[in-house]
Amino acid sequence: MSLKQRIFKKESLSRYLDKDNRLAKTLGAGDLIALGIGAVIGTGIFILPGTVAALHSGPSIILSFVVAAIICSTAAMCYAEFSSALPIAGSAYSFGNIVFGEIVGWFLGWALILEYMLAVAAVSTGWAAYFNSFIAGFGLHIPKALSSNFDPAHGTYVNIVAILIVLFISFILSKGVKTSIRINNIIVVIKIVIIFLFLLVGMFYVKPANWQPFFPFGYDGVLKGASLVFFAYLGFDVVSSTAAEVKNPRKNMPIGIIGTLLICTVLYILVSVVLTGMTSYTKLNVANPVSFALELVHLNWVAGIISIGALAGMFTMMVTMIYSSSRLIYSIGRDGLLPKFLGEVNPKHHTPNKSMLFVTIIISFMGGFVSLTQLTNLVNIGTLIAFTFVSIGIIPLRKRKDISNDGFKVPFYPVLPIVSTLLCILMLTQLSKETWIASIIWFIIGMIIYFTYGVKHSQITKIN
Repeated sequence: MSLKQRIFKKESLSRYLDKDNRLAKTLGAGDLIALGIGAVIGTGIFILPGTVAALHSGPSIILSFVVAAIICSTAAMCYAEFSSALPIAGSAYSFGNIVFGEIVGWFLGWALILEYMLAVAAVSTGWAAYFNSFIAGFGLHIPKALSSNFDPAHGTYVNIVAILIVLFISFILSKGVKTSIRINNIIVVIKIVIIFLFLLVGMFYVKPANWQPFFPFGYDGVLKGASLVFFAYLGFDVVSSTAAEVKNPRKNMPIGIIGTLLICTVLYILVSVVLTGMTSYTKLNVANPVSFALELVHLNWVAGIISIGALAGMFTMMVTMIYSSSRLIYSIGRDGLLPKFLGEVNPKHHTPNKSMLFVTIIISFMGGFVSLTQLTNLVNIGTLIAFTFVSIGIIPLRKRKDISNDGFKVPFYPVLPIVSTLLCILMLTQLSKETWIASIIWFIIGMIIYFTYGVKHSQITKIN
């Protein structure tokens, strides 16, 4: 077998299903939606509607969220079909292995490692900042040396709160999916209740005059706003990484993925409507537009509760992303492209605890010691690359006679998968040159690891 034939060899669905049977199937459609909302709805819901409205869209930010949701829904439907046809762990990594071949699967897995781990590390530092601010209101303070990333020139050495929150979440997840999902579901409910509190209180202070003019930046402002808020929806794809642990995945996976997108779209739009109705969009270019709008109408007590909502939002996002990271690393270890011990499953809790420990160490180090300000855009490029391949991958998936799917299928085939692919490529062109350069370096590192370690240890060569 030549090297070209070897690296493009496709994985066996039956082998994946057999390996993933070690994972407990405990998740239902409601759990998946809660996981999805946990990943998608973070602090962005309290920030993006205000800042994007102020600078780019005005009150028509409402339509920007609708346009962005339509773009995302095309990719979401492609993920739903893949998850229905291939109910396995690993999301786009495993999908790519089966329909494109191992090297494409590795490329997508490497992109997802970037997305998941970097996202959690960045959010852990944000959670730490909110938490430090919250306890400061009670006269409590974290010592300066332990309050931020390693920067001796400014007297900081480690962000201890960022490390502790990651360790705490990983500890919960290691105790089994059922327990951790129950905790996640409770906090997602608290987060949604806080969002509805803002909506119910804020609606009484809405002045329709604030929605005029509705298109202060023209129709171009709607599209510009859509390109910016598009990234607020990223995260629904992590639902697909749970497929191997879902009861009746052909029914529940599409409900979880598409349901997440629908609910999050409604919440973003409602917050945008109330926020731009409470105060003029011209005043919303601040770091905390929702709290700012509440303070303008003297509702400081609600503004305080919003900070709890922000903490809850970031907490559930970290739960989902750490969970997804561990399943991704488990999948790559299962295939031998990373050390095999990462693909082992704890027989007591039916969870991949060694891959969980691996991601916990990396995320804790990054969140505790590294400044992530310039790296967060890499989360977007990793996601969009995965979206692109999953979208176009529907075409070879449909052609596979050995893979049956009596569950969800993308409508308007093959037009919609092609449209989704082109839209994802369009979104990739919106990213900065610096982001592309950093990502190219990341993928060069990934290729070195694949050709020096992965090719030699891959399990795919054992498939007849």
